[in-house]
Amino acid sequence: MKRKSNKLRGGLGVCSVFIATVATVIGVYGFTIISGPVSDDTFSVITQEDLATRNLNRAMQLVDQTIGSHFKGEEMEMGRFYNPFTKVRSSERASVWMYGASIEAVNTILKSLKAQKEKGNSVLYDKHYSRYIMILSQLYDNAAYYLGTFDLVSFTQTKEWTVYAVDRVNEKGKANVTGVLNVYDDQMWLIREFIEAYKLTGQKSYLAHAEYLTAYVLDGWDSGRDAAGNELGGIPWGPGYVTKHACSNGPMISPLVWLHELYKGKPDKIEHRYIDAKDKKTRKAKSEKKSDYYLSFAQKIYDWQKQHLLTAQGVYADMMGGCKPDCNIRYETVNGVKYRASTELTDPVGTAYSYNSGTMLSGGADLYRVTKNKAYLADISKLSDNSFQHFAKLGTIVPDQYTFTSRGFNNWFNGVLMRGYMDVLPLHKGTATYLGAFQKNLDYGYDKHLYQGYLPTNLLAGWDKDQNKNNVEAMFMFAYAAQYAVLSQFELEK
Repeated sequence: MKRKSNKLRGGLGVCSVFIATVATVIGVYGFTIISGPVSDDTFSVITQEDLATRNLNRAMQLVDQTIGSHFKGEEMEMGRFYNPFTKVRSSERASVWMYGASIEAVNTILKSLKAQKEKGNSVLYDKHYSRYIMILSQLYDNAAYYLGTFDLVSFTQTKEWTVYAVDRVNEKGKANVTGVLNVYDDQMWLIREFIEAYKLTGQKSYLAHAEYLTAYVLDGWDSGRDAAGNELGGIPWGPGYVTKHACSNGPMISPLVWLHELYKGKPDKIEHRYIDAKDKKTRKAKSEKKSDYYLSFAQKIYDWQKQHLLTAQGVYADMMGGCKPDCNIRYETVNGVKYRASTELTDPVGTAYSYNSGTMLSGGADLYRVTKNKAYLADISKLSDNSFQHFAKLGTIVPDQYTFTSRGFNNWFNGVLMRGYMDVLPLHKGTATYLGAFQKNLDYGYDKHLYQGYLPTNLLAGWDKDQNKNNVEAMFMFAYAAQYAVLSQFELEK
């Protein structure tokens, strides 16, 4: 899947709450900073803390530095790029997907702070938890600059929805979300983080919004029937697309399992809309317990992706394509009502990106936890080993270091894979080695290439000699921070 760049322009006043110099930001954590650079383009940080604490400190430093340099205004407008050498923040605004990476990083830090406290070390928790709760709230509130409302004709109904656009606008709730201007996976990444935020804070508005967006995403499920009456299944990339992507299916599995767990044993009901299996045309609706509904969809999505996108190499392809007769959205009228019609897709195509295997690792681990179905355990054990063999290459840049490609958006993709390894760890101990490879890469980049609080796009190769070419994606910094926070949890659990 190729991501489209966001081209909206604009700027607001500097938010003094978050802007800070590198020395001030890092000084918060009690590091000893050697005055002056060790070389022309690095400075060194020395700490005596254990690895779990050090990882968490580094995660917080990276998040604070990124917010300080990439964000503007109390509205928290996020610039996509910042160059720590030229100190220029790009006028290109980050997409909602990129903005969501900041929420992920903050959530992961909050989870790690709680883990530290639970292990008997409350120092960092007492010092930083309330501050990150405030940042989380502000990020959530200002995500509304990406919200917009539209009417959607789906496979089972026509309904008005308020969802997240790809692009940010200047007024909350006024974004254009029609056609290809919103995609289902952007909603999925946010659903995940809103459920995490609810579990961390107990604030019900996070859960309510996550469930609303979940209803929107599942409304995109292709409930059309094949000749035998079976659901075709799969969720297109967005309401303006017919191709069904790994990234618009896999990320939804874990949040659905979490919702199942939240409602297990409770009487709450939800409407399930579907197409009749006999005549393959009539749209029907029935009431189901939320716990059953959410788990059923988690299993259906997992099964669809495994059936259609698992490659011979044991990792996941990008999407189902090969549209017949073409890739235009089709409609049908049933009993005088217009509905979206299914499009036949014939071929799994595209690059096998690391995050598409990562979401299936996390989803499979979560499904195994609640069902104890050993098929999921077998799947994630194989996928863990196959994905590391496929995506990690030893010694291509630094001897004895594994390289994960950093081209395109792979730095963020790789973080999703790493999170999958962490989720699988209790079930497949071999992933500890894979997590260790991420730890070594991050530490190599941090110890050798950290400059003005920033890490380069390629952690092992470092910065470009041409300073003008050292623009850093904000979402990469947030991805590094999230990885460090996850690795802090890993060390505590070891």
